[in-house]
Amino acid sequence: MADTGKIAKAERSATLAAFLFLAVFGYFWVGLNPFPDPNATSLSTPYGGTSNVLNQLIVIAMSALVLAAVLQNRARHLLLRPHGLLICLLVWLLFTGLFAGDPSAAFRRTVFAVLVCLCANAVLLIPTDGQQFAKLMCIGLTFTTGLSYFGVIALPHLAIHQATDALEQSLAGDWRGHFGHKNVAAAAMVYAVFFGLYVAKAGHGRLGMLIALSAGFFVLHAGGKTSAAMLPAILLLAWIFERWTRLGTLILVGSLVSLNTILLTAAISPGVSALLASAGIDPTFTDRGSIWRLALSAIAERPILGYGFQSFWQTDALFNSGQAMTTWAVTAANSHNGYVEQLINGGIPALAMVVIWLVILPIGYARRAIAGKNDVALTRLFVRIWLFSLFLACLESPFFGNSGPIWFTMLISVFGLRLQANAGLVSVPVSPALKASLDPSSPVDAPVIAKAR
Repeated sequence: MADTGKIAKAERSATLAAFLFLAVFGYFWVGLNPFPDPNATSLSTPYGGTSNVLNQLIVIAMSALVLAAVLQNRARHLLLRPHGLLICLLVWLLFTGLFAGDPSAAFRRTVFAVLVCLCANAVLLIPTDGQQFAKLMCIGLTFTTGLSYFGVIALPHLAIHQATDALEQSLAGDWRGHFGHKNVAAAAMVYAVFFGLYVAKAGHGRLGMLIALSAGFFVLHAGGKTSAAMLPAILLLAWIFERWTRLGTLILVGSLVSLNTILLTAAISPGVSALLASAGIDPTFTDRGSIWRLALSAIAERPILGYGFQSFWQTDALFNSGQAMTTWAVTAANSHNGYVEQLINGGIPALAMVVIWLVILPIGYARRAIAGKNDVALTRLFVRIWLFSLFLACLESPFFGNSGPIWFTMLISVFGLRLQANAGLVSVPVSPALKASLDPSSPVDAPVIAKAR
Protein backbone atom coordinates (compact mmCIF):
# COMPACT_ATOMS: atom_id res chain seq x y z
CA MET A 1 0.00 0.00 0.00
CA ALA A 2 2.84 2.34 0.84
CA ASP A 3 4.44 1.74 -2.57
CA THR A 4 1.10 2.36 -4.28
CA GLY A 5 0.75 5.64 -2.45
CA LYS A 6 4.24 6.72 -3.48
CA ILE A 7 3.54 5.84 -7.09
CA ALA A 8 0.27 7.78 -7.06
CA LYS A 9 2.01 10.77 -5.49
CA ALA A 10 4.75 10.65 -8.13
CA GLU A 11 2.16 10.51 -10.92
CA ARG A 12 0.24 13.46 -9.49
CA SER A 13 3.48 15.41 -9.18
CA ALA A 14 4.35 14.72 -12.82
CA THR A 15 0.87 15.74 -13.97
CA LEU A 16 0.92 18.99 -11.98
CA ALA A 17 4.40 19.74 -13.31
CA ALA A 18 3.14 19.27 -16.86
CA PHE A 19 0.15 21.57 -16.39
CA LEU A 20 2.26 24.25 -14.72
CA PHE A 21 4.93 24.07 -17.43
CA LEU A 22 2.36 24.40 -20.21
CA ALA A 23 0.58 27.24 -18.40
CA VAL A 24 3.79 29.26 -18.15
CA PHE A 25 4.79 28.44 -21.72
CA GLY A 26 1.32 29.30 -22.99
CA TYR A 27 1.26 32.62 -21.16
CA PHE A 28 4.39 33.85 -22.91
CA TRP A 29 3.95 32.17 -26.29
CA VAL A 30 0.20 32.73 -26.68
CA GLY A 31 -0.73 35.37 -24.11
CA LEU A 32 -4.07 36.54 -22.83
CA ASN A 33 -5.09 38.18 -26.09
CA PRO A 34 -3.99 36.18 -29.14
CA PHE A 35 -4.84 37.72 -32.52
CA PRO A 36 -5.07 41.31 -31.22
CA ASP A 37 -7.08 43.77 -33.27
CA PRO A 38 -4.51 45.87 -35.19
CA ASN A 39 -6.90 48.84 -35.13
CA ALA A 40 -7.67 48.74 -31.40
CA THR A 41 -4.62 50.67 -30.20
CA SER A 42 -2.96 53.97 -31.06
CA LEU A 43 0.60 55.17 -30.97
CA SER A 44 -0.60 58.25 -29.11
CA THR A 45 -1.28 56.17 -26.01
CA PRO A 46 1.60 56.59 -23.54
CA TYR A 47 3.28 53.38 -22.38
CA GLY A 48 2.41 54.13 -18.80
CA GLY A 49 -1.26 54.24 -19.68
CA THR A 50 -1.42 50.67 -20.94
CA SER A 51 -1.00 48.90 -17.59
CA ASN A 52 -3.18 45.81 -17.28
CA VAL A 53 -4.13 44.90 -13.70
CA LEU A 54 -5.47 41.46 -14.70
CA ASN A 55 -2.21 40.68 -16.47
CA GLN A 56 -0.21 41.69 -13.40
CA LEU A 57 -2.34 39.54 -11.10
CA ILE A 58 -1.98 36.52 -13.37
CA VAL A 59 1.81 36.89 -13.50
CA ILE A 60 1.99 37.22 -9.71
CA ALA A 61 -0.18 34.13 -9.19
CA MET A 62 1.74 32.15 -11.80
CA SER A 63 5.07 33.16 -10.28
CA ALA A 64 3.87 32.12 -6.82
CA LEU A 65 2.91 28.68 -8.15
CA VAL A 66 6.21 28.08 -9.94
CA LEU A 67 8.15 29.31 -6.91
CA ALA A 68 6.24 26.92 -4.65
CA ALA A 69 6.93 24.07 -7.07
CA VAL A 70 10.65 24.85 -7.34
CA LEU A 71 11.11 25.29 -3.58
CA GLN A 72 10.05 21.65 -3.15
CA ASN A 73 12.87 20.65 -5.48
CA ARG A 74 16.38 19.81 -4.32
CA ALA A 75 17.68 21.93 -7.21
CA ARG A 76 16.12 25.09 -5.77
CA HIS A 77 19.56 26.52 -5.01
CA LEU A 78 20.10 26.81 -8.78
CA LEU A 79 17.22 29.26 -9.16
CA LEU A 80 18.09 32.74 -10.49
CA ARG A 81 21.83 32.28 -10.59
CA PRO A 82 24.26 34.05 -10.58
CA HIS A 83 22.69 35.60 -7.49
CA GLY A 84 25.28 38.33 -6.91
CA LEU A 85 25.15 39.83 -10.38
CA LEU A 86 21.36 39.69 -10.65
CA ILE A 87 20.95 41.30 -7.23
CA CYS A 88 23.31 44.12 -8.22
CA LEU A 89 21.39 44.66 -11.46
CA LEU A 90 18.07 44.67 -9.60
CA VAL A 91 19.32 47.16 -6.98
CA TRP A 92 20.71 49.44 -9.68
CA LEU A 93 17.46 49.43 -11.68
CA LEU A 94 15.47 50.17 -8.53
CA PHE A 95 17.85 53.01 -7.70
CA THR A 96 17.65 54.57 -11.17
CA GLY A 97 13.87 54.22 -10.99
CA LEU A 98 13.92 56.95 -8.33
CA PHE A 99 14.87 59.40 -11.08
CA ALA A 100 12.24 58.24 -13.58
CA GLY A 101 9.30 60.42 -14.52
CA ASP A 102 7.02 57.93 -12.76
CA PRO A 103 9.07 56.04 -10.11
CA SER A 104 6.18 53.81 -9.06
CA ALA A 105 5.74 52.58 -12.64
CA ALA A 106 9.50 51.95 -12.96
CA PHE A 107 9.50 49.95 -9.72
CA ARG A 108 6.45 47.96 -10.78
CA ARG A 109 8.03 47.05 -14.13
CA THR A 110 11.28 46.08 -12.44
CA VAL A 111 9.46 43.69 -10.11
CA PHE A 112 7.56 42.32 -13.09
CA ALA A 113 10.89 41.68 -14.84
CA VAL A 114 12.09 39.66 -11.84
CA LEU A 115 8.95 37.52 -11.97
CA VAL A 116 9.50 36.84 -15.67
CA CYS A 117 13.06 35.71 -14.92
CA LEU A 118 11.71 33.46 -12.18
CA CYS A 119 9.20 31.84 -14.54
CA ALA A 120 11.77 31.31 -17.30
CA ASN A 121 14.24 29.67 -14.93
CA ALA A 122 11.50 27.55 -13.35
CA VAL A 123 10.43 25.89 -16.61
CA LEU A 124 13.84 24.20 -16.63
CA LEU A 125 13.43 22.93 -13.08
CA ILE A 126 9.74 21.97 -13.00
CA PRO A 127 9.79 18.94 -15.39
CA THR A 128 10.42 15.65 -13.63
CA ASP A 129 13.11 14.63 -16.13
CA GLY A 130 14.65 15.46 -19.49
CA GLN A 131 12.18 13.33 -21.41
CA GLN A 132 9.23 15.16 -19.92
CA PHE A 133 10.86 18.48 -20.83
CA ALA A 134 11.13 17.38 -24.48
CA LYS A 135 7.54 16.07 -24.56
CA LEU A 136 6.11 19.24 -23.02
CA MET A 137 8.03 21.42 -25.47
CA CYS A 138 6.64 19.26 -28.24
CA ILE A 139 3.07 19.81 -27.02
CA GLY A 140 3.53 23.53 -26.50
CA LEU A 141 5.15 24.14 -29.88
CA THR A 142 2.64 22.01 -31.76
CA PHE A 143 -0.16 24.07 -30.27
CA THR A 144 1.40 27.50 -30.78
CA THR A 145 2.61 26.81 -34.31
CA GLY A 146 -0.74 25.32 -35.20
CA LEU A 147 -2.53 28.32 -33.69
CA SER A 148 -0.61 30.70 -35.94
CA TYR A 149 -1.45 28.65 -39.03
CA PHE A 150 -5.08 28.50 -37.92
CA GLY A 151 -5.09 32.29 -37.81
CA VAL A 152 -3.58 32.61 -41.27
CA ILE A 153 -6.22 30.27 -42.71
CA ALA A 154 -9.34 31.16 -40.68
CA LEU A 155 -8.64 34.69 -39.42
CA PRO A 156 -6.47 36.33 -42.09
CA HIS A 157 -7.65 39.84 -41.16
CA LEU A 158 -6.07 39.32 -37.72
CA ALA A 159 -3.20 36.95 -38.51
CA ILE A 160 -1.92 38.67 -41.66
CA HIS A 161 -0.95 42.34 -41.89
CA GLN A 162 -3.53 44.24 -43.95
CA ALA A 163 -3.43 47.45 -45.94
CA THR A 164 -6.37 48.57 -43.78
CA ASP A 165 -4.40 48.31 -40.53
CA ALA A 166 -4.16 51.56 -38.58
CA LEU A 167 -0.37 51.31 -38.56
CA GLU A 168 2.34 49.98 -40.87
CA GLN A 169 0.17 49.45 -43.93
CA SER A 170 3.37 48.73 -45.85
CA LEU A 171 3.52 45.32 -44.14
CA ALA A 172 0.35 44.16 -45.88
CA GLY A 173 0.58 40.46 -46.74
CA ASP A 174 3.15 39.56 -44.08
CA TRP A 175 2.09 36.77 -41.73
CA ARG A 176 2.01 37.60 -38.03
CA GLY A 177 -0.02 34.67 -36.72
CA HIS A 178 -1.35 35.14 -33.20
CA PHE A 179 1.64 37.28 -32.17
CA GLY A 180 0.39 40.66 -33.37
CA HIS A 181 3.45 41.75 -35.39
CA LYS A 182 5.44 40.03 -38.08
CA ASN A 183 8.82 40.71 -36.44
CA VAL A 184 7.75 38.96 -33.24
CA ALA A 185 6.21 36.12 -35.25
CA ALA A 186 9.37 35.65 -37.33
CA ALA A 187 11.65 35.56 -34.27
CA ALA A 188 9.33 33.18 -32.39
CA MET A 189 9.21 30.84 -35.37
CA VAL A 190 13.02 30.80 -35.57
CA TYR A 191 12.99 29.67 -31.95
CA ALA A 192 10.40 27.05 -32.92
CA VAL A 193 12.77 25.77 -35.61
CA PHE A 194 15.50 25.35 -32.99
CA PHE A 195 13.12 23.64 -30.58
CA GLY A 196 11.82 21.38 -33.35
CA LEU A 197 15.33 20.24 -34.23
CA TYR A 198 15.98 19.52 -30.56
CA VAL A 199 12.72 17.59 -30.13
CA ALA A 200 13.64 15.51 -33.19
CA LYS A 201 16.97 14.60 -31.57
CA ALA A 202 15.24 13.86 -28.25
CA GLY A 203 13.28 10.95 -29.65
CA HIS A 204 10.34 12.57 -31.44
CA GLY A 205 11.85 12.62 -34.91
CA ARG A 206 8.86 13.07 -37.20
CA LEU A 207 6.97 15.54 -35.05
CA GLY A 208 10.12 17.52 -34.31
CA MET A 209 10.98 17.86 -37.99
CA LEU A 210 7.36 18.80 -38.77
CA ILE A 211 7.55 21.59 -36.19
CA ALA A 212 10.89 22.79 -37.56
CA LEU A 213 9.77 22.74 -41.21
CA SER A 214 6.39 24.38 -40.59
CA ALA A 215 8.00 27.07 -38.43
CA GLY A 216 10.67 27.69 -41.08
CA PHE A 217 7.97 28.04 -43.76
CA PHE A 218 6.18 30.57 -41.54
CA VAL A 219 9.37 32.62 -41.14
CA LEU A 220 9.63 32.99 -44.93
CA HIS A 221 6.05 34.27 -45.16
CA ALA A 222 6.31 36.55 -42.11
CA GLY A 223 8.48 38.97 -44.05
CA GLY A 224 11.01 39.08 -41.21
CA LYS A 225 14.09 39.50 -43.38
CA THR A 226 16.43 39.78 -40.39
CA SER A 227 15.17 36.57 -38.78
CA ALA A 228 15.10 34.69 -42.09
CA ALA A 229 18.69 35.68 -42.90
CA MET A 230 19.90 34.96 -39.39
CA LEU A 231 18.42 31.46 -39.19
CA PRO A 232 21.00 29.70 -41.41
CA ALA A 233 23.77 32.00 -40.18
CA ILE A 234 23.09 31.08 -36.53
CA LEU A 235 22.92 27.37 -37.35
CA LEU A 236 26.38 27.73 -38.93
CA LEU A 237 27.79 29.82 -36.08
CA ALA A 238 26.46 27.36 -33.48
CA TRP A 239 28.07 24.53 -35.45
CA ILE A 240 31.40 26.41 -35.40
CA PHE A 241 30.98 27.26 -31.70
CA GLU A 242 30.39 23.62 -30.84
CA ARG A 243 33.52 22.41 -32.66
CA TRP A 244 35.93 25.33 -32.30
CA THR A 245 34.73 27.24 -29.25
CA ARG A 246 37.51 29.83 -29.29
CA LEU A 247 36.89 30.65 -32.95
CA GLY A 248 33.15 30.82 -32.30
CA THR A 249 33.71 33.17 -29.37
CA LEU A 250 35.93 35.41 -31.51
CA ILE A 251 33.32 35.53 -34.27
CA LEU A 252 30.53 36.22 -31.78
CA VAL A 253 32.22 39.06 -29.89
CA GLY A 254 33.76 40.59 -33.01
CA SER A 255 30.47 40.48 -34.91
CA LEU A 256 28.45 42.01 -32.06
CA VAL A 257 30.90 44.88 -31.58
CA SER A 258 31.31 45.52 -35.32
CA LEU A 259 27.61 45.28 -36.13
CA ASN A 260 26.51 47.63 -33.36
CA THR A 261 29.27 50.08 -34.23
CA ILE A 262 28.25 50.17 -37.89
CA LEU A 263 24.53 50.46 -37.14
CA LEU A 264 24.84 53.28 -34.62
CA THR A 265 27.55 55.15 -36.52
CA ALA A 266 25.44 55.09 -39.67
CA ALA A 267 22.65 56.81 -37.73
CA ILE A 268 24.81 59.84 -36.90
CA SER A 269 27.51 59.86 -39.60
CA PRO A 270 26.55 60.96 -43.16
CA GLY A 271 29.82 59.46 -44.44
CA VAL A 272 29.12 55.98 -43.10
CA SER A 273 25.51 56.26 -44.23
CA ALA A 274 26.60 57.11 -47.77
CA LEU A 275 29.10 54.24 -47.78
CA LEU A 276 26.38 51.74 -46.83
CA ALA A 277 24.03 53.19 -49.45
CA SER A 278 26.70 52.79 -52.13
CA ALA A 279 26.94 49.11 -51.16
CA GLY A 280 23.19 48.69 -51.69
CA ILE A 281 22.38 48.59 -47.96
CA ASP A 282 19.57 50.69 -46.52
CA PRO A 283 21.53 53.05 -44.22
CA THR A 284 18.43 53.76 -42.12
CA PHE A 285 17.73 50.05 -41.54
CA THR A 286 14.00 50.58 -42.21
CA ASP A 287 14.11 53.98 -40.51
CA ARG A 288 15.62 52.74 -37.28
CA GLY A 289 18.25 55.44 -37.75
CA SER A 290 15.82 58.11 -36.57
CA ILE A 291 15.14 56.15 -33.38
CA TRP A 292 18.83 55.60 -32.73
CA ARG A 293 19.63 59.29 -33.19
CA LEU A 294 16.98 60.21 -30.66
CA ALA A 295 18.16 57.50 -28.25
CA LEU A 296 21.84 58.45 -28.51
CA SER A 297 20.98 62.10 -27.97
CA ALA A 298 19.02 61.21 -24.82
CA ILE A 299 21.80 58.91 -23.56
CA ALA A 300 24.34 61.73 -23.92
CA GLU A 301 22.29 63.78 -21.46
CA ARG A 302 22.07 61.03 -18.80
CA PRO A 303 24.83 58.48 -19.50
CA ILE A 304 25.13 57.11 -15.94
CA LEU A 305 21.62 56.95 -14.51
CA GLY A 306 19.56 56.64 -17.65
CA TYR A 307 15.84 57.36 -17.48
CA GLY A 308 14.54 54.56 -15.27
CA PHE A 309 13.48 51.06 -16.24
CA GLN A 310 11.13 51.22 -19.25
CA SER A 311 10.42 54.87 -18.44
CA PHE A 312 11.55 56.74 -21.54
CA TRP A 313 9.64 55.58 -24.61
CA GLN A 314 5.93 56.28 -25.13
CA THR A 315 5.65 58.54 -22.11
CA ASP A 316 3.89 61.87 -21.81
CA ALA A 317 7.23 63.55 -21.14
CA LEU A 318 8.63 62.37 -24.48
CA PHE A 319 5.44 63.08 -26.43
CA ASN A 320 5.36 66.62 -25.04
CA SER A 321 9.09 67.30 -25.50
CA GLY A 322 10.50 69.68 -28.10
CA GLN A 323 11.75 66.71 -30.14
CA ALA A 324 8.16 65.67 -30.80
CA MET A 325 8.02 68.51 -33.32
CA THR A 326 11.15 67.39 -35.21
CA THR A 327 11.08 63.58 -35.41
CA TRP A 328 8.51 60.81 -35.59
CA ALA A 329 10.85 58.67 -33.44
CA VAL A 330 9.19 59.94 -30.26
CA THR A 331 6.34 57.52 -31.07
CA ALA A 332 8.67 54.49 -31.09
CA ALA A 333 7.94 51.72 -28.58
CA ASN A 334 11.62 51.10 -27.83
CA SER A 335 15.15 51.70 -29.08
CA HIS A 336 15.08 48.81 -31.58
CA ASN A 337 18.48 47.87 -30.17
CA GLY A 338 18.70 45.87 -26.96
CA TYR A 339 22.09 47.27 -25.98
CA VAL A 340 21.09 50.90 -26.53
CA GLU A 341 17.90 50.20 -24.58
CA GLN A 342 19.92 49.30 -21.48
CA LEU A 343 21.71 52.65 -21.65
CA ILE A 344 18.26 54.28 -21.74
CA ASN A 345 17.04 52.14 -18.83
CA GLY A 346 19.97 52.44 -16.43
CA GLY A 347 22.94 54.07 -18.10
CA ILE A 348 26.41 52.60 -18.53
CA PRO A 349 26.29 50.47 -15.31
CA ALA A 350 23.10 48.74 -16.46
CA LEU A 351 24.55 48.00 -19.90
CA ALA A 352 27.76 46.63 -18.35
CA MET A 353 25.89 44.27 -16.03
CA VAL A 354 23.51 43.11 -18.75
CA VAL A 355 26.41 42.38 -21.13
CA ILE A 356 28.18 40.40 -18.40
CA TRP A 357 24.98 38.46 -17.64
CA LEU A 358 23.80 37.78 -21.20
CA VAL A 359 27.02 37.72 -23.24
CA ILE A 360 30.20 37.16 -21.24
CA LEU A 361 29.07 34.61 -18.65
CA PRO A 362 27.12 32.45 -21.16
CA ILE A 363 30.28 32.20 -23.29
CA GLY A 364 31.94 30.47 -20.35
CA TYR A 365 28.84 28.38 -19.65
CA ALA A 366 28.67 27.23 -23.27
CA ARG A 367 32.36 26.33 -23.36
CA ARG A 368 32.08 24.22 -20.18
CA ALA A 369 28.83 22.59 -21.27
CA ILE A 370 30.25 21.65 -24.68
CA ALA A 371 33.46 20.35 -23.16
CA GLY A 372 31.50 18.32 -20.61
CA LYS A 373 29.29 16.60 -23.23
CA ASN A 374 26.30 17.05 -20.94
CA ASP A 375 23.33 16.20 -23.22
CA VAL A 376 24.80 17.59 -26.42
CA ALA A 377 21.40 18.15 -28.08
CA LEU A 378 20.11 20.27 -25.19
CA THR A 379 23.30 22.34 -25.05
CA ARG A 380 23.08 22.87 -28.82
CA LEU A 381 19.48 24.10 -28.43
CA PHE A 382 20.43 26.65 -25.79
CA VAL A 383 23.46 27.86 -27.77
CA ARG A 384 21.36 28.43 -30.90
CA ILE A 385 18.66 30.36 -29.04
CA TRP A 386 21.26 32.42 -27.15
CA LEU A 387 23.25 33.34 -30.27
CA PHE A 388 20.15 34.26 -32.25
CA SER A 389 18.86 36.45 -29.42
CA LEU A 390 22.14 38.35 -29.08
CA PHE A 391 22.22 39.24 -32.77
CA LEU A 392 18.49 39.97 -32.87
CA ALA A 393 19.16 42.55 -30.15
CA CYS A 394 21.20 44.59 -32.63
CA LEU A 395 18.00 45.50 -34.50
CA GLU A 396 15.29 44.88 -31.90
CA SER A 397 14.93 45.33 -28.13
CA PRO A 398 14.29 41.83 -26.80
CA PHE A 399 15.97 42.25 -23.40
CA PHE A 400 13.42 42.71 -20.61
CA GLY A 401 10.54 42.55 -23.08
CA ASN A 402 8.29 41.20 -20.36
CA SER A 403 5.51 40.00 -22.62
CA GLY A 404 5.68 37.70 -25.60
CA PRO A 405 7.99 34.79 -26.37
CA ILE A 406 11.32 36.44 -27.24
CA TRP A 407 12.78 37.54 -23.88
CA PHE A 408 11.24 34.56 -22.09
CA THR A 409 12.83 32.12 -24.54
CA MET A 410 16.19 33.87 -24.41
CA LEU A 411 16.14 33.59 -20.62
CA ILE A 412 15.52 29.85 -20.94
CA SER A 413 18.70 29.59 -23.02
CA VAL A 414 20.83 31.70 -20.65
CA PHE A 415 19.67 29.88 -17.51
CA GLY A 416 19.81 26.59 -19.40
CA LEU A 417 23.43 27.07 -20.44
CA ARG A 418 24.38 27.69 -16.83
CA LEU A 419 22.62 24.48 -15.77
CA GLN A 420 24.30 22.54 -18.56
CA ALA A 421 27.70 23.85 -17.45
CA ASN A 422 27.20 23.26 -13.73
CA ALA A 423 24.85 20.30 -13.34
CA GLY A 424 24.53 16.67 -14.27
CA LEU A 425 21.54 15.57 -16.34
CA VAL A 426 19.32 12.55 -15.84
CA SER A 427 20.58 10.33 -18.63
CA VAL A 428 18.60 7.14 -18.02
CA PRO A 429 14.77 7.13 -18.30
CA VAL A 430 13.26 6.25 -14.93
CA SER A 431 9.65 5.13 -14.47
CA PRO A 432 7.47 6.83 -11.84
CA ALA A 433 7.20 3.54 -9.99
CA LEU A 434 10.97 3.19 -9.72
CA LYS A 435 11.38 6.83 -8.79
CA ALA A 436 8.88 6.48 -5.97
CA SER A 437 10.63 3.40 -4.61
CA LEU A 438 14.01 5.10 -4.44
CA ASP A 439 15.40 6.86 -1.42
CA PRO A 440 14.40 10.59 -1.40
CA SER A 441 18.05 11.59 -1.42
CA SER A 442 18.59 9.96 -4.83
CA PRO A 443 19.19 12.45 -7.63
CA VAL A 444 17.20 10.65 -10.31
CA ASP A 445 13.87 12.29 -9.53
CA ALA A 446 15.29 15.79 -9.94
CA PRO A 447 14.05 17.88 -12.85
CA VAL A 448 16.01 18.52 -16.03
CA ILE A 449 19.15 18.64 -13.91
CA ALA A 450 20.06 15.89 -11.48
CA LYS A 451 22.79 17.32 -9.29
CA ALA A 452 24.98 20.37 -9.22
CA ARG A 453 28.71 20.15 -9.68
